[in-house]
Amino acid sequence: MQKSRHDVWVGLFVLIGAAAVLFLALKAGNLLSLNFDETYPVVAKFDNIGGLKARAAVKSAGVVVGRVESISFDDKTFQAKVAMQMQKKFAFPKDSSAKILTAGLLGEQYIGVEPGAAEKNMAAGDVITQTQSAVVLENLISQFLFNKAADGATPAAGGSKDGAKK
Repeated sequence: MQKSRHDVWVGLFVLIGAAAVLFLALKAGNLLSLNFDETYPVVAKFDNIGGLKARAAVKSAGVVVGRVESISFDDKTFQAKVAMQMQKKFAFPKDSSAKILTAGLLGEQYIGVEPGAAEKNMAAGDVITQTQSAVVLENLISQFLFNKAADGATPAAGGSKDGAKK
């Protein structure tokens, strides 16, 4: 009888530990967010979203103010359409801007919202028109290499080899 009671406690402890590990794995993978605050939908269109994913954070001044709900392609404007859920307790002016930023050098991407100066605040269904697309590292590197190659191909301007005037 004594042994079976200990087995029940050990089994219960193992189940609680497994549930805690599962919870931490889902939180670390950004697959679970326990947020019971009321939200309102906002849409932004970007030319290039880079590696932005659904459930990515929407931040302002480093504080998470919402989450990316979905990403789709608008075949009329040929832009990425990002639907976000913003927390109602954070009211942003209608002329706020959004840009895709990266946490660290090669970290995950998120949306940064910079508040504008309009007197009216964003409401459900509004569209953020002022956006800045993601900076793609491969494009920066290829542009740098192209510029260096173009600089190396340009001949030096005039003058003789020894620099003396005749």
